[in-house]
Amino acid sequence: MSVLYLLTAPPPRIAGTDAVYNEVAALQAEFGGEAINLFPFATPHLRLPRWLYGMQAVRSLRRAEARHDINHIYFGVLHWFPVLDALQKPVVYTVSATLDVRHKPRALAKLKQLHRIVVSNERDTATLDEWGLSNYALIPPGIDTSAISRHPARLGDEVTLLMASAPWHRRHFDLKGVDVLLETAANVPALRLVLLWRGVLIDELRRRIAHYAVHDRVEVVNAHAIIDTHLAYAHAAVLLVKERTVIKAYPHSLVESLAAGKPVIVSDTIPMSDYVARNGCGLVLDQVTVPAVTAAVAALKRDYAELVRRTAFKLIELRSGSLRILCFVVFDLDL
Repeated sequence: MSVLYLLTAPPPRIAGTDAVYNEVAALQAEFGGEAINLFPFATPHLRLPRWLYGMQAVRSLRRAEARHDINHIYFGVLHWFPVLDALQKPVVYTVSATLDVRHKPRALAKLKQLHRIVVSNERDTATLDEWGLSNYALIPPGIDTSAISRHPARLGDEVTLLMASAPWHRRHFDLKGVDVLLETAANVPALRLVLLWRGVLIDELRRRIAHYAVHDRVEVVNAHAIIDTHLAYAHAAVLLVKERTVIKAYPHSLVESLAAGKPVIVSDTIPMSDYVARNGCGLVLDQVTVPAVTAAVAALKRDYAELVRRTAFKLIELRSGSLRILCFVVFDLDL
């Protein structure tokens, strides 16, 4: 069984800093296969209509498809790309972020022709049911946590939060809560931030750090980072998102934080927040505001020992999850 992976975002400037690219690389390392990028530019471009994705590479796409048995496309939400009409072999579609029931796709008839739509959470299966799409599979999230160590957690007067989902666009400073985190750090002297960046908008970040005058309490790692190194001294990971479609349903940094024995602070827009709330291994925020984050920092300090105790994450589920996507395709596909 050979897979052609179809990517829909430019490669990261710093290798190893994009979760989807890392997942595809892990699958290729385990099972082989080939990857083609449908996005025509080297950098993110908001103005490119989705119907143009891959149209510049139809011929090479057809040649590549001939060498493989199935196609596996990744995109944040569910959308029919016209270039898929050029494919002859079955298509598996992984939703890497999460679905918004209010944004029903137009091409439902086309989407019903997909071999499988792969989602990672029950919120998305409920949305697909409401849209009348039954050709889906719920596959648990999966990343390799073998390099993550459980670090002793000691909390003093200061709290260090790690954020590892850098913006691709300027509007993400707002949507991903970066501005709120920086403003909170300006108002809460005991708060320190570690921001893992990926080479995009670094000057914009530095301007904002200077604006909030928090350069002495914000560590920026603008390079390929071994996250275990930074989780060793962080007290928790944080990811605040106003729009659910701009982040993975189970962000890798949050999973890695729990694997390291560190709780998380997460927005309720992210499906992983359901797991966090159910297991009490972190704090779930229903607002991305300075008062909400300030209150969360205070609650983290107050309840830290209990939150750490509850971070016994189901690592076996997560370690096997990414590989189960391909196993699902292999054993369910009738060729």
